[in-house]
Amino acid sequence: MRKRMRMAVVLGAAAVVGVAVPAVAASPEADLSYHGYVAMAADEVGVWLTPRNHGPADVAGATVQVRWSLPLADQQVLPAGCVRSDARTVLCGTGPIGVGRMGKEIDLRVRLGVPSTEVTMTIDTLWVGGTVDPNHGNDQRQVLVLDTGDVYAF
Repeated sequence: MRKRMRMAVVLGAAAVVGVAVPAVAASPEADLSYHGYVAMAADEVGVWLTPRNHGPADVAGATVQVRWSLPLADQQVLPAGCVRSDARTVLCGTGPIGVGRMGKEIDLRVRLGVPSTEVTMTIDTLWVGGTVDPNHGNDQRQVLVLDTGDVYAF
């Protein structure tokens, strides 16, 4: 209670003296989602995902994390805008995405480091270009991928 009173007195005094009190700016909000498909054949996994910005603010660029339940092979050929983060994770930039627009498709193909008949892929947003995404229900995905060559949509 005393802090509130002191704050009111300080703000009141600033107004009387004519001192500008800076307003606290809230971060703009943007709601990203990812849709696409994934397929696995032998030790290769292909992921094709497209980000979408549901707004209400534009996104200057975001970072999507794609993580596997198994380690990846040491040597990978990754597309431009993607980088290996650790033994199981690749980070990819989305580029700018306007409100109500889809970003460029990310075409990511990786090789697993160990033979397996299945792998779990997890997608998540790590950074949203200075905006806040209050709805993580549509930008976090987890898909079980079987070594059948079948395409799994998410």
